[in-house]
Amino acid sequence: MRPREHGSDRPGGSRSRVRDDAAGGHRRADRAGSASPDGPSGAGDGEGAWGDGLIARRVDENGGAEPYAVLPSRPPASSAALMPLAYDGNLRSRLDALRELVGLSRARLDSGTLAEAGRVLDEAAARRRLSGQHTVVAVAGATGSGKSQLFNTLAGVTISETGVRRPTTAAPIACSWSDGAASLLDRLGIPGRLRRRPLQHPDSESPLRGLVLIDLPDHDSAAVQHREQVDRILALVDAVIWVVDPEKYADALIHERYLRPMAGHAEVTFVVLNQVDRLPGEAAEQVLDDLRRLLDEDGIALGEYGEPGAAVLALSALTGEGVGELREALGQFVAERQAPARRIAADVDAAARHLRPVYVTGRRTGLSEEAREEFADRLADAVGATAAGEAAERAWLRNANRACGTPWLRLWRWYHDRRDPVTGRLPSRTQADEEATARQRVEHAVRTVSERASAGLPAPWAQAMREAALRGAHGLPEALDELAGRTAPPPGRPPRPGWWPVAVLAQATMTLLQVVGGLWLLGQIIGIVPPNLGVPVLLMVAGIVGGPLIEWSCRLAARGPARRYGHEAERLLREAAAGCGRARVLDPLAAELLRYREVREQYARVTGVGAVPR
Repeated sequence: MRPREHGSDRPGGSRSRVRDDAAGGHRRADRAGSASPDGPSGAGDGEGAWGDGLIARRVDENGGAEPYAVLPSRPPASSAALMPLAYDGNLRSRLDALRELVGLSRARLDSGTLAEAGRVLDEAAARRRLSGQHTVVAVAGATGSGKSQLFNTLAGVTISETGVRRPTTAAPIACSWSDGAASLLDRLGIPGRLRRRPLQHPDSESPLRGLVLIDLPDHDSAAVQHREQVDRILALVDAVIWVVDPEKYADALIHERYLRPMAGHAEVTFVVLNQVDRLPGEAAEQVLDDLRRLLDEDGIALGEYGEPGAAVLALSALTGEGVGELREALGQFVAERQAPARRIAADVDAAARHLRPVYVTGRRTGLSEEAREEFADRLADAVGATAAGEAAERAWLRNANRACGTPWLRLWRWYHDRRDPVTGRLPSRTQADEEATARQRVEHAVRTVSERASAGLPAPWAQAMREAALRGAHGLPEALDELAGRTAPPPGRPPRPGWWPVAVLAQATMTLLQVVGGLWLLGQIIGIVPPNLGVPVLLMVAGIVGGPLIEWSCRLAARGPARRYGHEAERLLREAAAGCGRARVLDPLAAELLRYREVREQYARVTGVGAVPR
């Protein structure tokens, strides 16, 4: 039975007395006695080191004092000298990387995805501000597993109630073996009336100095608030002692709900098979081996042969068998003062495993140069770069023919041009069907490049890539049309090469020969010039044959420059379209890829490795 609690000792009175109240049948204790600020009076010579102080002396039915103290909820002045928890460089680096990772990812991931990482950061910061000289260990187990009895056995006194009534433990009870644990217990939300300290050993002599043991309610309790308290405190303590019994050690509830999800916390986990006194002969070893098998199936590393992992022990809290081994293991565990950092490191590992699907897929990511070129080609096709180059080439040839053709052909072309003038402009794209076709080509090009850029990315980042591409595609067809108009060759004649004046002069000479020969023959017919058919006919034949010959030669010579001129016009339009597409689509995609690579590098730091697979 849990002893009744009385008020704090008051100096200047006699020792507490228990007397019966005849009217109400109640018992009360006279508050008296002189308790020093350093600890309970009469507790021993070494109790001056207890900075928490004794605020109440528990008494039993016979008036005897219980050998434990109730600790205050406020930390004493001496606890200020306690050193806060210090993380090593690797853990600090991982926490910094996790904080940076969360900050970089808030715009891309929902708050629910980042909730666990945020909780780990908050708890790591909160635990770091508290004592680094204490290790908080929770004793957890199912109904009837004997965890409260083991708690009392480790404390050496009856602190937590045990009995046949279920659930017995209704609220977590704390037992601290040294001063300065008040702030840690405040963090766990354990009230001062449920804080205890055994008084068998002075602080400096206690083999469990620095241990803060928490007896939790049953994790399978029918009361919902009990289970909620278990889950809340298990997320805050530095280590856990799981107590199982021969009947429920294979219960799916504890394995699926607690042990398997916390497999990464093996280094801060003890699994104790209690009540082995109920097993005959070698049955205890067989049950213990089966328990190890189940833990291995849960993914929990076992601390055997000097390797880090969970400690698995068999004992009997009732008879004391094996309890000394557990106490020794706990003493060594607490003396190392590594449990808080190991717990935080395991929490970071768990958060990293939870976040892995949103940062790593194992596939290569990025936009290849081939995909970029294909996107540029699609945009060039949408603005009609090839057709524009061909039109420019035809315009150049047409102007060459005009300049180097015979006058009679030029007159004919001049007449034809007056009826249907040709300016050399790019084909008009204002028609509704052509505009719709061009818009569809642009949208298809953007959709294709966004799919290629997002291939291999985790879902949130792939979605961000697609959204960035869609934002860039807004207004892209109009921008391309404007660029096409600015980049088109100017109206009028294209530039002429240096040999054109020579060809024009030669063509003029051929025309002059035809005119001279014709006038000469006309003069002979009229009788002004003496008859001589040979020379004028020769001149006319030379002009008639030489003009077309020069025109044909110029046409052959103009093919190369015309082709280069057309290619240049096409290149300029392609570059303009590619530049517009790069500024509006490719650059935002590259920025998203860069952001993803940055968070992936931070994730690699969180996991503690140099790089993660693409």
